[in-house]
Amino acid sequence: MSGLPETDSIDGLTHALQGVGYHAPRRLATAVFLAMRLQRPLLLEGEPGVGKTELAKALAKVLGRPLLRLQCYDGMEQREALYEWNHTAQLLHMRAAQATATPDEIEREVYQARYLIRRPLLQALQTPAPGAVLLIDEVDRADEPFEAFLLEYLGEYQVSIPELGTIKAVAAPLTILTSNRTRDLNDAVKRRCLYQWLDYPERERELAIVRSQVPEASAQLTEQVTRFVSRLRGQPFANAFQRSPGIAESVEWAKALVALDTLTLDPEVIQDTAGILFKQREDVAALLPMLDKLLEPEPI
Repeated sequence: MSGLPETDSIDGLTHALQGVGYHAPRRLATAVFLAMRLQRPLLLEGEPGVGKTELAKALAKVLGRPLLRLQCYDGMEQREALYEWNHTAQLLHMRAAQATATPDEIEREVYQARYLIRRPLLQALQTPAPGAVLLIDEVDRADEPFEAFLLEYLGEYQVSIPELGTIKAVAAPLTILTSNRTRDLNDAVKRRCLYQWLDYPERERELAIVRSQVPEASAQLTEQVTRFVSRLRGQPFANAFQRSPGIAESVEWAKALVALDTLTLDPEVIQDTAGILFKQREDVAALLPMLDKLLEPEPI
């Protein structure tokens, strides 16, 4: 499977990920394990900041594989994901060969692999064993024609280049697709992938994440940060916000509080740093009247 004994079981994979600072719940570790065992792409959906992108980075570290990242956006074209021809080099070759070669010979020569500029998909297919980790990030930002283009890669780990034919994977890449679900993905994409929804973590797991990512924070401060953010995401507070803070915001907030030499949370420091938790003015404004209630001790 992976070639690494510590990742040849779900428990082993979970511990290996923890070793690089990623605390995966068992259902997520199971999905990753099956993606590796079955050599299938894994589609991760969830709110921004819940650890989808970080999982791909952690897997690359654990498996000792190169990480290739394809950042998707609206209007993305195939050539930006797969390949394009080095037209400058082709033109130079054509000029040099004009005196000694026929037009047909020149055409065959300029459409050779050495003139390809390889983009992430092609790089992933041509990475030697054990293969690469390919992150197709925020695929929901791309448009439907780009999704259709991905189907051959996702289903067969191969791509077709008109001038060169079909290029198959040297070693199956571990492919992670992420989506913030800004729109529904095509069913054809979903059928070719294993699927996992990532929700906000339970408090104990988030506490472990913040501790591992911000070891310089005191135990008291880490506990207060995770308790406060957890309460923000729960009722009756969550309905007041357009988007609740993710794990990424919890970690960044803890780092900021350490930088400010904060020993304990209070309304003043929360107001001063609210822009780390929320990225919308309306959410920051909604937070401030709630601070006293959010800081109340929890009932025993």
